[in-house]
Amino acid sequence: MGAGAIIVAAGSGERLGASLPKAMVRVAGRPLVAWCAIALSAARGVDALVIVSPPGEEKAIAAAIGDVVRVHAIVPGGATRQRSVAAGIAALPTDVDAILVHDAARPLVTPAMVECVLAELAVHDGAIAAAPVADTLKREGAGGMIAETIDRVGLWGAQTPQAFRAEVIRRMFAEADPIEMDTATDCAGMAERRGVRVALVNPQSPNPKVTVPADLALVEALLGGLRIA
Repeated sequence: MGAGAIIVAAGSGERLGASLPKAMVRVAGRPLVAWCAIALSAARGVDALVIVSPPGEEKAIAAAIGDVVRVHAIVPGGATRQRSVAAGIAALPTDVDAILVHDAARPLVTPAMVECVLAELAVHDGAIAAAPVADTLKREGAGGMIAETIDRVGLWGAQTPQAFRAEVIRRMFAEADPIEMDTATDCAGMAERRGVRVALVNPQSPNPKVTVPADLALVEALLGGLRIA
């Protein structure tokens, strides 16, 4: 079997100021989670799609997606991001060769982006979408003053999708202790701690994360010109 894809859609959207879970916030005519589901299901090599929902919101997530794509399962998430990812992994078919994780908060993901990340698994155990840091970085010191400038050469901002050979990511999560499951912010960090080599894949197109209200306006404008292909 090919790849299993997980959309992590269990976030509350508190920083977004939304009255409903972030994944169900509409932008450019569709909920965030629907944009992601359309892109991932259209990607070559993705054979099963699991969506991790806020607990108790499974039916609402299903309604947000509608009948646009076929979903293998919608399951309730956990108390932290990585616990939600673990729930998604458990819901995937056991015979998938690769597992790809994507955040519903990144609705500009495209099939091409997914395919490029998955393609790296032919030679690497893991690969993630990421972009070179373009801004000059400052470290904050006492009183909110600049303490130093950080050399940005070689620095990348991690994004999703993040993909791994199935046996590798299953082993990562089987080995993780409760502290790691509660504090890890992405799968690539868990892989790094275990010596797993993970390739960086520049998506070559905007892939911002929706976190605060201003992000919605940006994504709205960008999605207006997006065509899934």
